[in-house]
Amino acid sequence: MTAAIRTEDVAIGGGRHLRVNQTGTPGAPALLFLHGSGPGVTAASNWREVIEGLGDTYHCVAPDILGFGDSSHPDPQPQGFTAQAEVRIEALLELVDALDLEKVVLVGNSMGGMYSLRIAQIRPDLVAGLVLMGSGGMPGLEPTPELIKLITYFDDPTVEAMADLLIQFVYDKSAFGDTVEAVAAERMPIVRRPWIEAGHRAMFGPEMLAFEPDDLAKIDVPALVVHGRQDVIVPLECGRYLAEHLPQADLYVINKCGHWTQIEQAARFQAIVRAFVGNGTE
Repeated sequence: MTAAIRTEDVAIGGGRHLRVNQTGTPGAPALLFLHGSGPGVTAASNWREVIEGLGDTYHCVAPDILGFGDSSHPDPQPQGFTAQAEVRIEALLELVDALDLEKVVLVGNSMGGMYSLRIAQIRPDLVAGLVLMGSGGMPGLEPTPELIKLITYFDDPTVEAMADLLIQFVYDKSAFGDTVEAVAAERMPIVRRPWIEAGHRAMFGPEMLAFEPDDLAKIDVPALVVHGRQDVIVPLECGRYLAEHLPQADLYVINKCGHWTQIEQAARFQAIVRAFVGNGTE
């Protein structure tokens, strides 16, 4: 049985809102799912199957991060990855307060993993555990050609370019081609909103959100670092780096898997999240 998704706009400060997808029962162990940074991304496109599957046991909360999907967008746009992160994380913390979440396990995909680490730095009282999936955050990591394709997408924002980009997110391109085509089509109406392009262009620059070994050593919470061995967006070396320096981290590498672990290995990903949260992180 899968849990039904409830979708609503949750008010935060400054007359803004975040579009939030929830499953499960408030009061159950809370999992806060933070999506990645691809053009047109939404929480639903990243996490739909996962939160439907885990909602039988957990209170799953998956927001469109500020500036993405159907959430409010900053005006004016902060310039640079770190400046964008601070504004968006502030909005996420306002959401946590609005929903009365006292403790959460943060489940972050790619950019969402980096945001999860930053939240653990500034609000350690809130964080019961971290699941970092294909997360960035390694200092000095050179962007791969496939990541550059993501960064420069709006130079040629067509549905064909979107499908060509997203197919790089999976290892088994023949098995997941139809899934990728569906996600690409779902994203296009969002991509065409001018503030989505503005936010995307404002975010990427030479300065990225990175965590030195000493920074990670202070994030002393249970952590599970999940990485596809064939991830060409954020290479496996980044997952190894995070797992090496987070004091309570385990590293789980999935073979024949790309950047979209939660889609390409959906059942397996849900199983390891259940095992992790069941090991005392709640």
